[in-house]
Amino acid sequence: MPKRVRTGLTRTDILERYIDRFHRKLARLQPFLSRKRTSASLEEFDEAAEELIGQVFGGASDEAEAYFYAKTGESALLPEEAQESGTHDIERESLQQRRQVLESCLADLNLRRTLLATRQGGGNGKGMLSALVGDYMSHDVRSIHRAATIKEAGLFLLKYKVGSLIVDDGSRYIGIVTDSDLSRRAVAKGLDPNTTTVTACMSKSLVTIEEDESMSEAMSLMKKHGIRHLPVTADGTIIGVLSVSDLLRAFEDQKTS
Repeated sequence: MPKRVRTGLTRTDILERYIDRFHRKLARLQPFLSRKRTSASLEEFDEAAEELIGQVFGGASDEAEAYFYAKTGESALLPEEAQESGTHDIERESLQQRRQVLESCLADLNLRRTLLATRQGGGNGKGMLSALVGDYMSHDVRSIHRAATIKEAGLFLLKYKVGSLIVDDGSRYIGIVTDSDLSRRAVAKGLDPNTTTVTACMSKSLVTIEEDESMSEAMSLMKKHGIRHLPVTADGTIIGVLSVSDLLRAFEDQKTS
């Protein structure tokens, strides 16, 4: 059994290093997005990015699977006519998906750093989030019908630049599907994106929170259910969506106020 080696680094030090590495990884992605020449190939970039995500979040994590989806699932979710005619820039959309995954990883690490700093300062992280959910949620609610295919869901996520879609049956909301759901439950399992409906990979348990609840309660719900997108309601009607990035923004605002 290998010996455990003490590095002398604190949890804060480790988080800072991870955050710096993700910042540098995003900077190295920019030349590909702007179509500038770079000494490294995209394959080499992907290999390094997947290794970093695996080290920080785990090789079987949602983050790793989301990156896999961004890298390999993009063209599978585009209509054949778009692929053939070239009217849709498949490569650029795939690069944008890579960027979104890396930015999501960075937001998660920043939130962890903020929570750790709060605990070390004698707090529990909840007192800082006295702001209301309604102050930080996104009012842009995007939905998709249960009969829609996962290809259509992927296109909606790209078109509206969101990380989740509320699923409805024509009269009520019945679930939620996220970008990580598409990678973990659809692309990675080899489901046919042309025929498989979103009900095959959506989360049927729709966890919601009222707009007048505190951000602390939202954070507790996300942690309890292991989710990153929380539909927001007003008297039971969905009026917005709260994400992990919104939580981080709330922390940052209260730190500077």
